[in-house]
Amino acid sequence: MSDLDRLIHEPARLAIVALLAGVKEADFLWLMRESELTKGNLSSHLARLEEAGYVEIEKTFRGKIPLTLLRLTRTGATAFAAYKKQMNGLLAKSSVYRGR
Repeated sequence: MSDLDRLIHEPARLAIVALLAGVKEADFLWLMRESELTKGNLSSHLARLEEAGYVEIEKTFRGKIPLTLLRLTRTGATAFAAYKKQMNGLLAKSSVYRGR
């Protein structure tokens, strides 16, 4: 358990990374709705993920309307895959113990 990526393990960031792993890119408002996080919470968690190189944030415009696009980076996708593998292993161990 000590090897778990603590950055991803935090529930809000886990939700963000899991949602982004399922799409090529997402806009901020979609991610806010799907994650059920407030604008401020989402922004702060995205900043942490961006600092780690897990998420790419692109600020652009659609016409005159600001648009923030978010993508999971290759580093983020690799970290998420490793996290899932570790969690699956941990969960598998718990079912083995329960069967005894």
